Amino acid sequence: MTGSDDVRRDLAEKIAGEITLSEEPGATLRKWRTDFDVSQTDLADELDVSSSVISDYESGRRQSPGIGVIGRTVRALLDIDERRGGDRIRQYERVLSAGFDSDVVRELREYDTSVPLSRFYRAIGATEVANGTHDHVSGHTLINSIEAITRLSSDDFFRLYGQSTSRALIFTGITRGESPVVALRVVNPTPNAVVLHGIDEDDLWEHAPDLASIDGFSLAITQMNIDEMVTAMRELP
Repeated sequence: MTGSDDVRRDLAEKIAGEITLSEEPGATLRKWRTDFDVSQTDLADELDVSSSVISDYESGRRQSPGIGVIGRTVRALLDIDERRGGDRIRQYERVLSAGFDSDVVRELREYDTSVPLSRFYRAIGATEVANGTHDHVSGHTLINSIEAITRLSSDDFFRLYGQSTSRALIFTGITRGESPVVALRVVNPTPNAVVLHGIDEDDLWEHAPDLASIDGFSLAITQMNIDEMVTAMRELP
């Protein structure tokens, strides 16, 4: 079995396990389908069923899918991704190779070319609250802030940079932004940009912009839907 086969197997087991154990398996199935950017119609065609069957499972109108259906659905998602070039499978492999669980890091991606920070912020509906010393990013890492703060060491935080610190770290699950900004104080060098997801400027910890300015990274906030944000970032170079 090759390394790519191992990654596919591990990812298949993860997706199937999440759907099977979920209190809302249909919603979890929908999460993975949209994460793979597969339409209900494309998935239905792959499974040789009508798109209404997929819709009924995802909405809960149809009884939760059994193990057999889940297994076929997972294989279908992975097969579609491989025919498209395997981008989602490689993304999962990058997270694993960086040593993270996917419940800590959802995405770790490098861009083909540098992207102006202003364009990156427009794509994810972000508002800059503190200027940094760099005006571009060459990748992004999407991080569950609670899991990261409670489980990662300072060395682990540095691995969030992937291939380069010229990137944006996007923290989800934010209430005020204090924890990630303080945690980054012990990491050197710092990223080009930090984005705090889920809050507006009134909720932001009052010292966060000043600390970001001291450490030299751009700080921004956004409330864009996470799935929509992921889609927008994947459309960047």
